Amino acid sequence: MKFKNILVVLNPENEKQYALARAVRLVKEQKSESKVKITTFMTVYDLSYEMSALLSSEERENMHQGVIEQRQKAIQPYLDKYADPNIEFHSTVVWNSNEAEAIAEEVEKNSYDLVVKYTQEKESITSLIFTPMDWQLLRKCPAPIMIVKDGDWKHQRRILVAVNVSDDEEHHNLLNNELVTLGIDLADSLERGNVHLVTAYPPTPINMAIDLPEFSTADYSNSIRGQYLINMKALRQKFNIDEDHTHVREGFPEDVIPEVAKELGAEMVVLGTIGRTGLSAAFLGNTAEHVISKLNCNLLAIKPNDK
Repeated sequence: MKFKNILVVLNPENEKQYALARAVRLVKEQKSESKVKITTFMTVYDLSYEMSALLSSEERENMHQGVIEQRQKAIQPYLDKYADPNIEFHSTVVWNSNEAEAIAEEVEKNSYDLVVKYTQEKESITSLIFTPMDWQLLRKCPAPIMIVKDGDWKHQRRILVAVNVSDDEEHHNLLNNELVTLGIDLADSLERGNVHLVTAYPPTPINMAIDLPEFSTADYSNSIRGQYLINMKALRQKFNIDEDHTHVREGFPEDVIPEVAKELGAEMVVLGTIGRTGLSAAFLGNTAEHVISKLNCNLLAIKPNDK
């Protein structure tokens, strides 16, 4: 999969636009045969403009447009800086108080295949700072979202794909295939070739060990681990991934995935979230949310294809 239509969310408060830099580098490394479209996106809003009772709706709209045009001019130097014959740049600035909703609307309207957004890394804590807007975007946006932090991409350029091999249910298999395929495509097109798979199997329930004296914790754990290993083997063999690039560990995903990512020095974690239709559109999923909160590397969040 090569990204052809990318939306980059700019941060008006930052002098350096890391999301744009990452998107440009992504395009260059994937070596597309045709031009790739990158659209920069920024929301602007000033409550004081909305509160004034002295302004007519037309005057208010003219003021909005004036602010938008100022932002457009401020963005242009960035586009000039990254000018490339293989990239078609566009810029969009909208007046909206809710950035996440504005981005989701823009994605729906123009069918972007990737959204790239910057978020900060907490100082002295190995995790990223996700703002309320970040969480809204992860829940609402129908396209894959790449969350990047500042700093250089790691030299190893390892991609860690989090998969669910707990069973043979079709929706799990479909999402696993989608995630691994995307990870491998990124590795191949970006000359990375260092894809790892990770899954977590649940620890033995304490109440079972207490309530059933004859219950063997070791046997139970080995049985669960064995099934996960069998399923992981089938997945890795399907995609010709080396055994030493698969990680099956006991624990909860929100602990295991960030732990393995840190050990590998992963540049990016590819993670599946829940679907986006109906009631589920309001939620990201507890497991995914907890995993994301603990990551200290770039993230590519994918929603399942809704059939």
